[in-house]
Amino acid sequence: MTDNLTTRSGTPLAQAARDHLWGHFTRHSVYEPASAGGLGLDVPVIVRGQGHRIWDDKGRSYFDGLAGLFTVQVGHGRTELAEAAAEQAAKLAYFPLWSYTHPMGIELAERLASYAPGDLNRVFFTSGGGEAVESAWKLAKQYFKLTGKPTKTKVVSRSIAYHGTPHGALSITGIPAAKAAFEPLVPGAMKVPNTGFYRAPEHLRDDEYAFGQWAANRIAEAIEFEGPDTVAAVFLEPVQNSGGCFPPPPGYFERVREICDDYDVLLVSDETICAFGRIGSMFACDDFNYVPDIITCAKGMSSGYSPIGAMIASERLFEPFRNGTTSFAHGYTFGGHPVSAAVAMANLDILEREGLNQRVVEKSGAFRAQLETLLDLPIVGDVRGAGYFFGIELVKDKQTRASFDDAESERLLRGFLSKALYEAGLYCRADDRGDPVIQLSPPLTIGEPEFAEITGMLHDVLCRASELV
Repeated sequence: MTDNLTTRSGTPLAQAARDHLWGHFTRHSVYEPASAGGLGLDVPVIVRGQGHRIWDDKGRSYFDGLAGLFTVQVGHGRTELAEAAAEQAAKLAYFPLWSYTHPMGIELAERLASYAPGDLNRVFFTSGGGEAVESAWKLAKQYFKLTGKPTKTKVVSRSIAYHGTPHGALSITGIPAAKAAFEPLVPGAMKVPNTGFYRAPEHLRDDEYAFGQWAANRIAEAIEFEGPDTVAAVFLEPVQNSGGCFPPPPGYFERVREICDDYDVLLVSDETICAFGRIGSMFACDDFNYVPDIITCAKGMSSGYSPIGAMIASERLFEPFRNGTTSFAHGYTFGGHPVSAAVAMANLDILEREGLNQRVVEKSGAFRAQLETLLDLPIVGDVRGAGYFFGIELVKDKQTRASFDDAESERLLRGFLSKALYEAGLYCRADDRGDPVIQLSPPLTIGEPEFAEITGMLHDVLCRASELV
């Protein structure tokens, strides 16, 4: 690689990005020149990937510790997936699923249904996870209207949880700062405590099961407060992403399932991140032994090689749509795109053929053990997660578990850690949606040598960060 890659017009890539590209969740001020009040930083331009490594336009290599965005399960550079896309595009590049269908859409729907638990047999394709969440809320509303309970429209989700950016999904999201600029949002979305055990109420910190029951019972409390005849669904991730990988306490989902059944409320398992081996099974609800009414998924379905998502619903929810003139008046131009579906099929072939899900089950403990060596550092308060999905919570004082205030978090995460980790050769996430955390979600292909490599880079950077606290 060279440091002078340009666009077709001859403009250096980083300059063209500054002039024309509007990044997602991006602070563009840091790329403005100092004379304009910015930091004058180069826009990182990633040009190539192979396995668990990526390269920028200057030829420098990085460990992809986030699988792109919790997505590239099988690693980068899989020519088999590119070939599947080319073969399908040459045969049928596009056709919608609006009253018509195509072979790849049918095959992928059948395959996803075979992985899903219980009677979750009906697959509604989307372009991504946020659209799948949006679809689930709309389906829940229409289902209850069709079954004589038209006032059941509200939803419950957890504090700090991220469920997407469309207006409905954003309403379900539990991050106030992510929503403030776009309010008013869709009404009727309530929030309950999450399963962050490290920050559990003090009287519950020694009993994870009791904490899980307490957290689950807050869902019942919210339903009672709003009125059971007004609540349609509860949206939960198997392992909550935002806030730093909160796994469910033992018995939590068993109790949530009971609550949903008692109040005739749908349980939606938002597995946009957790499905397709990230926790171990194809669907993480199986890892935690519960059967939801709806699964939403995306990301790892195609390992990001082509965009696709899905809402998978139970036969019970499909039943009102079987007869007469009723339809689910909802859809997306690119939902179930034939090229994306073909890539997803090939990606799932790799997961099965190479035993990547079982690899995660067998090696997750070793990954955790490596990361837990970081608990010796004064800045590391907690290491948590499941499968190949871990969060490291950073604290100002380990004894009191005191966190950083907003200004301190800004200096630590954005002023130092994000840049330092990247310069050390590790692409991951340093985030403060909740308390400050570093998140890891690498490709499922890595093992013990890579666990040690990741931990070594983190250790060096966090040692320096400790000196700044």
